[in-house]
Amino acid sequence: MNSNQLFEKIENSNSVDFGNIFNNSIELFKKVWLQGFVHLLISLVIMIPLLIVIYIPLFAIIGVAGLENSYGDYGYVQEDLSIGMGILFVILVIIVSMVASAFQLAITAHFYRVCKQVDMGLPQTTSYFMFFKGKYLGKIFTLAIATFGIALLAASLCYLPLFYVIVPLQLLGVIFAFNPDVSASDLIKASFKFGNKIWLIAFGLIFISSMLAQIVGMILCFIGIFFTASFVYLPIYYLYKDGIGFENENESESWNVIVE
Repeated sequence: MNSNQLFEKIENSNSVDFGNIFNNSIELFKKVWLQGFVHLLISLVIMIPLLIVIYIPLFAIIGVAGLENSYGDYGYVQEDLSIGMGILFVILVIIVSMVASAFQLAITAHFYRVCKQVDMGLPQTTSYFMFFKGKYLGKIFTLAIATFGIALLAASLCYLPLFYVIVPLQLLGVIFAFNPDVSASDLIKASFKFGNKIWLIAFGLIFISSMLAQIVGMILCFIGIFFTASFVYLPIYYLYKDGIGFENENESESWNVIVE
């Protein structure tokens, strides 16, 4: 659907029921927990090299600091070098964080597509990296940068606004997943517009599902968190399905063929 159709659907969105969404999420989790685990593993495979990239300059800074201590009063050159490397390290962390956020958004968006396919009994034909291709690649980076900026701004305002933006930012992934051709700015507007309408129920579902995923994961000798982590996305999927709905619930999602 296009931007106008999306905003119209949000404007006329159905009311969502906390109990129904939570129960449906549990039932769907029984069917997609393995896919959730696979998506998590893919995310880790992407994140680990990015973390290594961060640690390389960190070790360099530590090395320069050691030289500074060894040279005593003559270490002012190393001190200037250490400050410069520290600034570059902060910039690198920001860049890597946004790249990681973009990759995470793409993987999560695909998981939402899988949830729909399993939920509706559609063939699972999509590629895990479908959003890393073509015009969607630039869009996920734009959304990642915007998400980072919004979260940073909210956190700078004494953190309280961060509780408000949690809901729209969580909804952004599912709205993008099912409306990938809508512009990045309209996707952000849509997430806040929809989030405003269902904020209380959405926040409650996100909070409880997150806590439940962690508690059950810890009960399962902590390693279970890798299998339960995806549960938090399922209420968000049903918030979209029950609130906004799909343009055609029997669609074959033929557009995936174009981007694969």
